[in-house]
Amino acid sequence: MMEKIYHTMKSVGVWNLVLGIGLIVLGLFAGIFMIVNGGILLKKKSDLLF
Repeated sequence: MMEKIYHTMKSVGVWNLVLGIGLIVLGLFAGIFMIVNGGILLKKKSDLLF
């Protein structure tokens, strides 16, 4: 019985780590994407002003 509980807790911990690392990578990607798009907007600022 204890081995089954230990195995369940271990798999939950591993999935939490995987999800956490995935969210960090996704957040970094989104941040870089927004910085690049902001740079593009600043570069084309004169075309966007009325």
